[in-house]
Amino acid sequence: QVQLVESGGGLVQAGGSLRLSCAASGIKFVIDALGLGWYRQAPGKQRELVADITSGGTTNYADPVKGRFAISRDNAKNTVYLQMNSLKPEDTAVYYCAASGRPFMRVSGTPGYWGQGTQVTVSS
Repeated sequence: QVQLVESGGGLVQAGGSLRLSCAASGIKFVIDALGLGWYRQAPGKQRELVADITSGGTTNYADPVKGRFAISRDNAKNTVYLQMNSLKPEDTAVYYCAASGRPFMRVSGTPGYWGQGTQVTVSS
């Protein structure tokens, strides 16, 4: 069993930056083998993948955030981060941390674990 807890959301002006963190708890060698990522859901819209990182460190980004967001993981701390720069009002959403349900799988498939979400609001 893996638990995910996000932090770092808040209110920021357009053009600003935020860093989201997601701490994972559970069996360490299992967490190290999981794909991790961030999804977001804006009001009235479907949840969408923002960025993910494999157990080996390969990253992938959705087109709207390429060049502005950066995902990273610190296996020593069981933590995944999402650095968000040049934020836009359209980035406003609840951001969810997710982990793959099986080792060595990308989280962009069917996530097995979800955090509770953290609100990010970007004002214009």
